Amino acid sequence: MTNILVTGGAGQLGSSIAAKLALKENVTVVIIDNLSTGEKSKIPKKENIKFIKADVNDYNDIISIFATFKFDYVFHFAAVVGVERTLENPINVLHDIDGIKNILSLSKNSGVKRVFYSSSSEVYGEPFEIPQNENTTPLNSRLPYAIVKNVGEAFLKAYQKENDLDYTIFRFFNTYGPFQSNDFVMPRFLKLAMNNQPIPIYGNGDQTRSFCYIDDNVDTCLKALYEDAYVNDVLNIGNGDEISILHLAEKIIELTNSTSEIIFLPSLKEGDMTRRCPDITKMKSLLGRDLVTVEEGIMKMINHYNTYTIQKTY
Repeated sequence: MTNILVTGGAGQLGSSIAAKLALKENVTVVIIDNLSTGEKSKIPKKENIKFIKADVNDYNDIISIFATFKFDYVFHFAAVVGVERTLENPINVLHDIDGIKNILSLSKNSGVKRVFYSSSSEVYGEPFEIPQNENTTPLNSRLPYAIVKNVGEAFLKAYQKENDLDYTIFRFFNTYGPFQSNDFVMPRFLKLAMNNQPIPIYGNGDQTRSFCYIDDNVDTCLKALYEDAYVNDVLNIGNGDEISILHLAEKIIELTNSTSEIIFLPSLKEGDMTRRCPDITKMKSLLGRDLVTVEEGIMKMINHYNTYTIQKTY
């Protein structure tokens, strides 16, 4: 029996990872989440998935869980996320450093074979180069969220050097999917468009992002596990197609046949980087298939929202 821990498993990504991990035979997946931003409804309902409400930032909350299950692998995805939320709650963001230290300390002492860590494209800050490469692009963000992710990466490398605890660092670029919360741009724009409501954009909308559909993200993460790939290494996970926020809003209006207007708000004071586009050479080699295009991903979400709405009416 293989025991796998997923922290932050009541969020979009953690719950999706847990669901696919649980498809394997002789696997028990334990989800830890304090439900501060995650939702219990997102946790997959499977016999081999166990949910424990706990806070990874509190050592006493999780020490007994490690003692009970003797985890083979840990996916540490618990974190305060979202640009606006992290800017409004910088102290809460900094508390996540405690969670990183707790997970690594307990993993080291309980025989965990590898820790998979959710870092972020935010560590790159304003781009020195496009696409942003894992090895050559400097990490220059000064935002608390990005600093904590960078600190986490440093902790993993230090624990590997001193304690031989293996890791893989995932730098995620704007992953989206049907179960993403409305704090994020893709579901927010889509739901507004589907209701013909105004779509707000900060600044003039020429800031760019690359949007990675959830299936591409999860499949890459799991291939890193199952193929023993990128051990003690960093891996960008995203999509190489760059799109402006204005173009994204226009595309969503077109695909939803919406009458929504685009309204322009003052630019955010900080945190809204001008460009985001990863070098995904390593990811594409590992994934071994074409990625979902932004148009395909939008249509998948529209179909999901329509199906969910129909189901709720009966």
